[in-house]
Amino acid sequence: MDPVARLVLWRSKLPSFRNRRRVHRSSLELQVARLPKSVPLEQGACLGVPGITAHRTVNVAGSVEGRTVLVQGGAGAVGACAVQLAHRAGARVIATCRAESDKQIASQAGADEVLLTDGNLAERIRALAPKGVHHVVEVAFAANIKTDMEVLAQGGSIATHAINAPTPEIPFWELAFVNARVFFVGSDDVPADAKIEATRAIDQALEGGWQGLDIAEIVPLDQIARAHELVEHSAKPGRVIVALPA
Repeated sequence: MDPVARLVLWRSKLPSFRNRRRVHRSSLELQVARLPKSVPLEQGACLGVPGITAHRTVNVAGSVEGRTVLVQGGAGAVGACAVQLAHRAGARVIATCRAESDKQIASQAGADEVLLTDGNLAERIRALAPKGVHHVVEVAFAANIKTDMEVLAQGGSIATHAINAPTPEIPFWELAFVNARVFFVGSDDVPADAKIEATRAIDQALEGGWQGLDIAEIVPLDQIARAHELVEHSAKPGRVIVALPA
């Protein structure tokens, strides 16, 4: 590995205790990725976990090329990455967001259509995809499962990476009758080969012109308390980066 290469740590903790005895150098090297020269280090700091989570939720059910993908929460960190990766993989992407001001984020990430979550969302999605959505990237499983089921195509899939309630009700029969597949994705346990594929896909997106995630502010390390305040009481969308001294 080039000692002067710009590397990004995408996983900030060691494996769990039960697996720690098997850790060796090669496994630790799999936790960093080379950052393209054209990409600022600050952008690299944003993309580790969101990018790998997004790539897994987009691809876990198989190729999305030529399919319709619904990304719920397309203006969030994982959501915007998922929109871009699905777009670059050849999918038609429908994204949702909660505020009018968030629509541009999803659009710039590559969404073909962006819908606000107010009103009859399922009806508006069905109008765009009369034959149903083939795959859903889900950020709020409990809140959105009803809508997801109303728009899911026969044999479709849902990959959820977050939830708004710890013990959601699952509409078993509705899922069974459409032969749905549901994937619960946690970034810590994504297979190593999938993580490598994710870093390659993210690099390709960045080198292809994607600007990455919005950065709201860069704060020096000696003002880290202020960084926490900015996250807790954000005045504008985007990530807050803590910059280490040179």
